[in-house]
Amino acid sequence: MTTAHLLTTPMFDWHTAHGGRMVDFAGWSMPVQYSSIIDEHVATRTAATLFDVSHMGRFVFQGPEAELFIDSLTTRRIAGIEPDQIRYSLVTNEDGGILDDILVYRLQHSNGDPFFGMVVNASNRIKIKEWIFQHQGDRDIGFEDRTTDTGMVAVQGPKAIDLVARFTPLNLSGMKYYTGTRTQLFGAAVLLSRTGYTGEDGCEIIATADDIRMIWHELFDAGQMVGLRAAGLGARDTLRLEAAMPLYGHELSEDINPAQTGLSFAIQAKDREFIGRAAIVAAKSNPTLPQRVGLEVLGKRAAREGSEIFRGEQRVGIVTSGTFAPSLNKPIAMGYVQPDCTAPGTEIEVDIRGTRHASRIVPLPFYTRAK
Repeated sequence: MTTAHLLTTPMFDWHTAHGGRMVDFAGWSMPVQYSSIIDEHVATRTAATLFDVSHMGRFVFQGPEAELFIDSLTTRRIAGIEPDQIRYSLVTNEDGGILDDILVYRLQHSNGDPFFGMVVNASNRIKIKEWIFQHQGDRDIGFEDRTTDTGMVAVQGPKAIDLVARFTPLNLSGMKYYTGTRTQLFGAAVLLSRTGYTGEDGCEIIATADDIRMIWHELFDAGQMVGLRAAGLGARDTLRLEAAMPLYGHELSEDINPAQTGLSFAIQAKDREFIGRAAIVAAKSNPTLPQRVGLEVLGKRAAREGSEIFRGEQRVGIVTSGTFAPSLNKPIAMGYVQPDCTAPGTEIEVDIRGTRHASRIVPLPFYTRAK
């Protein structure tokens, strides 16, 4: 796809005007960094950062059968969740392969009728939309893809909540994590949720394209007093890896069963049916499937995706993501290894460009924010 054919977010002009290094990410022109990935990473851990995440897919479902339909697609129970509750879940195929990891929002209209939002990965938006159409049948469901006429911004970091709270009537600090509601921000109608993908506290904001552009400008200007910076996809990746959050195409794919991922909280297979359930239940009792682990490389060289993992002369796994962790000042990685190698403290080696480097299995997450 050429640059001229890339999708752009409402903040595209701002990114280019402020030195954003733009890259093709899942068909979108997105900023990977503005200054340096490390500076933006550290700002997120110590102050606040503003991320443009408008490339994420945003769907809306309504109608009397929407709730049970979504529940039939997801590994985690959606039916019966409370208004304003948000659930992280997986969408799987009949064989248990992961099609995407998603957020589902239960919301309600002013008359009390429920409707549902779904946020999906940019690279999977078309695939999941086609999956929805394939399984919807004649159910009474209204479906809209609102990705290109809305935008989405994440404000993350220890100073994020206090900053955003100044400009909304919502009691943002009183909201529980993984809840979201419709409210006003800078006078504009928004969906504001206490969610994020960095391991820090913060919120995510969805609004119309024009309103999200205004909100971005206002938040950036107001945030200068607390040290807020704009941050790109590079820092978002190092932050989520320190927090051990899986990334689709790396820790999650159609070749990976949810039972391998360590995301047991997102699998609710008891007393309910959903696509892929039988394969996931079978995988849970399979003692041979590789499992997701964290590992620490001793030394300064970072392992990268595809690096092979060895125990002695036996190849026991593969790295799915790796980086030098700015918050921890050491190389970290996630990967999948044979079940007998998953115990923290297990000594292994990682092949980095033809040379094996001493490493060890460590607990996840690598980083947990102070409460």
